[in-house]
Amino acid sequence: MQFARLMERLAGGNQPQLVLAAALVSNATGRGHVCLDLGRAWERQVQGMGGASLCTSARHWGETLRRCSVVGSPGQYRPLILDDAGKLYLFRYWEYQQKLSLGLKARMGIPGDPPDPCALREPLSRLFPANEGDESVDWQKVAAFSSAWHSFCVVSGGPGTGKTTTVAKILALLLELSGTSKLRIALTAPTGKAAARLQEAIAEALEKIDCTDAVKCALPASASTIHRLLGATRSGATFRHDETNPLPLDVLVVDEASMVDLPIMSRLVQALPPSARLVLLGDKDQLASVESGAVLGDICAGGDPVSFSSRFAHACQRACGFALKGGTVHGECRGRSSDCIIQLQKSYRFSQGSGIAYLSGRVREKDVKGSLAFLGQGGSGDLIWNDIPSCHHLGEAIKGEVLKGFEGYLSAVEAMGKHSREDPDALLKRVFESFQGFRILCALRDGLCGVSAMNRLAEVLLRQRGLGEGGTRWYVGRPVIIHRNDYGLRLFNGDVGICLPDPVEGGGRRVFFPGPGEVFRSFHPQRLPEHETVFAMTVHKSQGSEFDEVLFVLPDRDSPLLTRELIYTAITRARRKVSVWGSLSVMGAAVARSTERLSGLSHALWGE
Repeated sequence: MQFARLMERLAGGNQPQLVLAAALVSNATGRGHVCLDLGRAWERQVQGMGGASLCTSARHWGETLRRCSVVGSPGQYRPLILDDAGKLYLFRYWEYQQKLSLGLKARMGIPGDPPDPCALREPLSRLFPANEGDESVDWQKVAAFSSAWHSFCVVSGGPGTGKTTTVAKILALLLELSGTSKLRIALTAPTGKAAARLQEAIAEALEKIDCTDAVKCALPASASTIHRLLGATRSGATFRHDETNPLPLDVLVVDEASMVDLPIMSRLVQALPPSARLVLLGDKDQLASVESGAVLGDICAGGDPVSFSSRFAHACQRACGFALKGGTVHGECRGRSSDCIIQLQKSYRFSQGSGIAYLSGRVREKDVKGSLAFLGQGGSGDLIWNDIPSCHHLGEAIKGEVLKGFEGYLSAVEAMGKHSREDPDALLKRVFESFQGFRILCALRDGLCGVSAMNRLAEVLLRQRGLGEGGTRWYVGRPVIIHRNDYGLRLFNGDVGICLPDPVEGGGRRVFFPGPGEVFRSFHPQRLPEHETVFAMTVHKSQGSEFDEVLFVLPDRDSPLLTRELIYTAITRARRKVSVWGSLSVMGAAVARSTERLSGLSHALWGE
């Protein structure tokens, strides 16, 4: 209410309609929305609060706000901005949205001198060889063509659809097309672990790509976080690179784009030179960013995955050798959006009978009946459903699964603790790899089925197996996750470290974090910013990570935080197996509920 009262004072006092609007838009922004829809707020909130005594309708409310000195129209400099659609913004969020939409739209057009589609046929055929007799559309190939034809491209796809393999080939194609001019390329992701995964995936893909050694050498060998790429200051409030000091780049690839919030994506696009290409990788069906906005979802809302402009479809057929469905295009901007947004549709990770693939598909389609029918049979293959009516019985039920899941990790930590003569870096690598083998994921932080309770359970069970002997807080093998950015230490929210013996000092304990190029950094435990133990983590914190096996715990009661995006994200964190514990009633309610993030970005981009 402090912000709302400030707005009232600035407007001259006694403005109850303004106080109400300012309080609601501030609250909405804090809950991840970019704006407040006055019409929706009137129906869902204001009328129930007795707001009819202040305004007779949402329209009346908007008209009253427009007469306030602190409320402006788009383009004006006021603390609050009210657009023609009845959406109210804090000024800075309207500005973030406006600058992002203008920056993306400027890149969506075909460059003035696009490559000849026929000239692309040979490199595309070599980089994306067709299987004999397979006449289906190769969407990875289409994504590469789109990236060559446009300055902006989104490559969206579920787990195992080959997003990073595709982008490695896209970069090889762009390098070949550039000829003698060397492209300045950067790889980035919102978190350190996501950046490390992108770096590893690109390196693995390079080994299989049919291109020259010169092209392979020109591809970037490392990836960084977005904050590091932009040159975040120690406070994290400002960045070295912006529109006045752009990044020295020709191509930028952003992985895990669904995790990037509106302010950061806006600043990133502003910091790109007008001539630079931008490729976003992500899964539009995952959870939106923790902070404000659902940028990737808003961008993808403008594209039909199987409908393209006739110009693009014709050129793509000449370059790729197969026909695309040229659906009806409603307006120039709408057509350009479909051409720039490519959905990868074939999973190379999961087999035809994969339970993970089946359930994630049902959840993505909001198919409550199909999801529950599958789970009611216990799941199948790599996805096992365990019905448990109450979280009071959960600890005993999952005991064996937790111990088995962390078995490899216990062995790796034990080897590290024995001060083996083996190379310390090799031991560290083994510890971190084994820790990635299994994780407990929770929908909520609190409660008997929440992160805190599951971490306590895991610690008790693992102590019985010898982990953390002596009972100290910083025991050997304690994994921690960072909760607050520390730009001085270059430790960021979501980074995972492990407390282990210092191989140099011998006996002292340090917390090790993986860095670029398989180099580990270590810190004294007392220097770490806010953190907690992480045998279990929230689904939100797991974004950008993958584990061999996942134990996913649902609460025994429904919550507004349980959505289909959360369920989808949780089960797709597993590469090989996921075990889900919960009740069918809670699961059904979650699949039926979608995450809602109000913004005007989709309308600003596509006009719909």
